[in-house]
Amino acid sequence: MGLLVHKQKGVPSLTGIARLSIIGFIIALALALSSTIWSVYLDSFVHSESIVGFISSFLTLISLFAYFFFIPLIEKSNKVKLFSYVLFLTFLTYIFLFLSPNLYWFLFFAVALTIFSCLRITCFGILIKEISKRKNLSRNEGLVYSFFNIAWVVGPLLAGFIAVKYGDKNIFLVSAFFIFLSFLMFNTLKIKDVEKRKKIDKQIIKNFIDFLKGKERVIGYILGGGNNLWWALIYIYLPLYIIRSGLNELWIGYFLFAVALPLILFEYAFSKIAGKYGFRKMFIFGYGITAIISLLSFFFASNIYILLFLLSLASVGMAMVEPTTEAYFLDILKEKEILRFYGPYNTATDVGQFVGNISAALLLIFLPFKYLFILFAVFMFLLTFLSMKTKKIIESRRE
Repeated sequence: MGLLVHKQKGVPSLTGIARLSIIGFIIALALALSSTIWSVYLDSFVHSESIVGFISSFLTLISLFAYFFFIPLIEKSNKVKLFSYVLFLTFLTYIFLFLSPNLYWFLFFAVALTIFSCLRITCFGILIKEISKRKNLSRNEGLVYSFFNIAWVVGPLLAGFIAVKYGDKNIFLVSAFFIFLSFLMFNTLKIKDVEKRKKIDKQIIKNFIDFLKGKERVIGYILGGGNNLWWALIYIYLPLYIIRSGLNELWIGYFLFAVALPLILFEYAFSKIAGKYGFRKMFIFGYGITAIISLLSFFFASNIYILLFLLSLASVGMAMVEPTTEAYFLDILKEKEILRFYGPYNTATDVGQFVGNISAALLLIFLPFKYLFILFAVFMFLLTFLSMKTKKIIESRRE
């Protein structure tokens, strides 16, 4: 319980990481709701799996450039205030998504939401790191991801129910409510700001080049993007396949609930194991399990129920890598590099999603849907082999 509650002047109170985890849970709940129907709602405009993939790829490119563009803002800003402002702007953007009358307005506000997400993710990650002791970083990351994943279990079920009963569009309104709730809660908490940097890294291209000069950083970056590459398949293309198979949005909720369940059950435990015994084996087993299951899914693609079961099991592999890749990256950085390179590292999310989205969109032009599982199996096997090149870091042996 010491991780969640401690005594302050003899009175039990929530720890800093517990407070951030609760706020992260509410934000993740909003994201889980909207993500459940995102591709299906887009498909209602364009009526094409491939075009949905290309639009999603465009949004991830916007996010990729935004992370590097906002490095100076992150370094010189009060992270607590910036996080608060971004939450409020995200709330307004969800309202406008709900009110959007056509595809063009929807895409405009989707771009805005993408940009705000970059700032929110970077600020939140830095706040977690600053209230964590270096040796406990993987444990705290595991706790935060556990709260995230509870939201990603509840959110899809709630989204499926709302979509079937009230329509997909109303989910954006509910997401707006949860974002506003997180905004109110965050502003009632006293979280100390992260120290600003006196020297601001304004040269975007130089930041990118310097980031790539470190071999360990590049390996950590690619591995960090690998789990998001996989989620592109799960959250963009599988909902469309479920609908094409004759099932409704409620089945999307059931599937995404099952996908998130292993993450809740195992992520915190795996993050503790990684902190105690090292990251390398965790990466190898995690990506290896996912690769094998993706390959098996190709042979069972015609049976939607067996397919959904297999892909839910793949989340056991993802539970090994999702919280540990970020902790690994932060562990290989020097203290003075964190504010400069953590934002660029977060572009791994977008690069992974972009590679997943664009490669799948291109493949679907020429081949049936089931060949996506061969494609993603190849990606996961490549990441398994790359994991063997990681640096040996064991947090528990640090002073």
